[in-house]
Amino acid sequence: MRSLGAAALLLLAACSGSRGEGPAPERTTLPDEVKQTGTAFLQPETRALQEDDFANPGMLWVDRGRSLFRETIGQSKSCAACHGEDGSELDGAAAHYPQVDEESGELVNLEGRINLCRTRHQGLEPLDYESDPLLALTTYVAHLSKGTPMSVDVSGAAAPFYNQGRDYFFTKRGQFNLACSQCHNEHWGEKLRGDTISQGHGNSFPAYRLEWQTLGSLHRRLSDCDAGVRAEPYPLGSDIYTAVELYLAKRAEGLPVETPGIRR
Repeated sequence: MRSLGAAALLLLAACSGSRGEGPAPERTTLPDEVKQTGTAFLQPETRALQEDDFANPGMLWVDRGRSLFRETIGQSKSCAACHGEDGSELDGAAAHYPQVDEESGELVNLEGRINLCRTRHQGLEPLDYESDPLLALTTYVAHLSKGTPMSVDVSGAAAPFYNQGRDYFFTKRGQFNLACSQCHNEHWGEKLRGDTISQGHGNSFPAYRLEWQTLGSLHRRLSDCDAGVRAEPYPLGSDIYTAVELYLAKRAEGLPVETPGIRR
């Protein structure tokens, strides 16, 4: 998908109510009968590329992640030593992230859990967010859950994080004064220049974007969206983007994990 043109965004903003930051009214919800994964909005050739494991470039990260999962560094044990040589003990796990880490009380996504495993159980340094090794491990672990319906817990300790992510989704921001909800709730399925607006679900990430010519995290996509409305993006791996990720995961409840997805 190309970055949305300034003229098209300005037109959408002009049709979207008064200016000024603050939560936009939650006028449009996505009932189960209309909920669709982002794959439904792809052109047929892009969808075919995603569904072909031999042609999907994201599978290169799955393969590298599989190797890293089994790798022993120095005196540390491998991920496979705890989770099985084929990662079978993690089947379905990615569908339940982000979640609150009981020890720290912090919200962690799959990348965060991998880094906690490294520091707590392997005696290794955490990997940099968006680094190729962390993307590879995250993509491999997420791929183990391919086809598993998304299902996250937003009750109890997770509730404040969920509320924070939801507020972000409905808050107008940037010079274009647009909220995520205005594109992905109110105008999904419509054309914005040459692109079809999706419902904004994250169940295919990490994903290979043809625009990037590489694979990237959901946080990178959120950062691109912020930049697209001319708002200051948050750092990748930030608490706020992880909260948004939780909200999006709950919003996508029931949709299957499709990692690695292909996006324009």
